[in-house]
Order: sequence, then C-alpha cells, then structure tokens
Amino acid sequence: MTYLANRMTRAKKSLGQNFLMHARIAERIVLAAQISLEDVVFEIGPGTGMLTKELLKRAKKVIALEADNELYDTLQRDFADDIALKKLELHHGDIRTFDPMDLPKGYVVVANIPYYITGEIIRLFLETKNQPQNMTLLVQKEVAERVARSKKESILSLSMKAYGTPKYLFTVPRGAFRPAPKVDSAVLSISHISRAHFKNITQEQKFFELLHAGFAHKRKFVRKNLLDAGLPVGEIPEKARAEDVPLATWLLLSSLA
Repeated sequence: MTYLANRMTRAKKSLGQNFLMHARIAERIVLAAQISLEDVVFEIGPGTGMLTKELLKRAKKVIALEADNELYDTLQRDFADDIALKKLELHHGDIRTFDPMDLPKGYVVVANIPYYITGEIIRLFLETKNQPQNMTLLVQKEVAERVARSKKESILSLSMKAYGTPKYLFTVPRGAFRPAPKVDSAVLSISHISRAHFKNITQEQKFFELLHAGFAHKRKFVRKNLLDAGLPVGEIPEKARAEDVPLATWLLLSSLA
C-alpha cells in the first residue's frame, strides 16, 4: 500500500493543514492513547494518513472525517483494502458541522487538529450527549501548557476539567510537520470524560453561564463581572480575577444558582 505521506502534498492554509510526517511520532501518539483492539477510534482530519496507519494497527475500527476533497479521494485509494474490510470508515465533511451523536457509544478520539479551531473541536466532543471515553490530541504547545500545566485558568481549561482530566503528554517539534508551523506542538490527553460534576443539565448550563460572565471583562474583578450579570458570587475574594478562581468554586456557584 502506498500512503499519501510519501508524496508531495500541498497544504491548504484555509484548512489549517500541517501534515505530521514522522511515523515514529504517530506511533508514539497512538501508544500514548492506549488504543486496544476493542476500541472504535474517531480521527479528525486524517490528512496524509500517517496517524491513520498506526491507528489501524491497534484499533478495532477507525472512523475518519476529512474535509479536503483531494485528500479524501487519495485516502480512499490508499486505504481501499482497509475500507473494503470495514476496518476504516472514511467520511468527507467539516468537523464543525459534524454530529458526534452519529458515532457509536464508547468511542475514543485521536487526532492532529487544526490550531485555529482547537477550542471549538474540544467543546464539541466534551459537551455532546455522546461523549468519547477519552481524547488524545495533537495541539499547539501553548494551548496544552495553558490547560494542563498553568496555574492560571481559562474558559477552555475549566471546561476540560469540568468534564475530564487534561494531561500534557509530550512535545512534538515543529520540524515534524510539513509545512512546519511557527510554533511547537504537544500531545494533550483528556481522560475520564463524563458529566459526574453536574447533577443535572440545569447546573451544567449555569456553569457555562457563570464562566462566560466571569471572564467577560478581563480587567474587572470576577465578582464585579458576576454581579453585573446578576449571578451569585459566593465566597470569591473581592479582588480575585476569573483566571485565579478554581474549578471547585465555579461548580459550587453553579449548584447554588
């Protein structure tokens, strides 16, 4: 089988394409995801098929979604045997209009995702009713550090922690991609995904209402932001910024609201 990764492929800036070109890194990502022969894996943007090839070695089945017309056609040819064996299910479409409810229960996500829609993709899968068991994502290094290592919180980091456990796994240098991005990447995992922190949908919705209100004006203290929105402030210190308020406090406020 001849894989697209071995050919000259022109990346499209409009799709945020940076193709992973190192097979060993692809293998390391899949090993870090702890894929088993019982797992159905959803891959976003298979691109050159480098990661897809490794996933197929270890998963029960791979469902992949590719937005690029040319890449989709080439992947169909390159992975024709796997598609015929129903080991690979290849779809053409944009992840931003994809419905995770179409995926089987208990799936996992492994993907090299575009930088510019990282937050949108993560929220899509964490907030859906059909959540994945876990996610292993190749993202911008700065994003991985911010959500898994930084003491300062953000809407994205708190959203991840409300649904699962984010962890910075390892760094991937920019030279591992073609074209090389301007910054390094990192592999980020989100494990133990569930809604265990929320007693019902009302609390879940209130949690995000609080977050968006609290982070609405970064120059203001969080109490001021929440009071302006008519929301409870609980025991939040007078001069606390939203980025300094831990998950437990936001969850407590959402249960009281």
